[in-house]
Amino acid sequence: MKPTKEELALQVDVAEWNWLRAHLERGGLIVVAPELEIAEVGERIARDDTVTVGAWIESGKLSKPSDSQIAIWDADKAARFSTLIISPYVLMKEQ
Repeated sequence: MKPTKEELALQVDVAEWNWLRAHLERGGLIVVAPELEIAEVGERIARDDTVTVGAWIESGKLSKPSDSQIAIWDADKAARFSTLIISPYVLMKEQ
């Protein structure tokens, strides 16, 4: 059974960039745009909603971290993110 948005909302956690960087190395980080709710994104990915997820990717609302974002986060060790694990991905959203 696929998790509901409400169930996933309870799994959202906060992480510092240092913890997330290891996931960057394996290509598992996905940046969620500020206007999207991380639990809803997780639910759509878990349910294989390729239409919605594809539209978010197309519009840039879901993406891999860019080189400029990585440089900013590497310089700001206090950067914190809302995170949600939807294996094999880690969704991240700047706080």
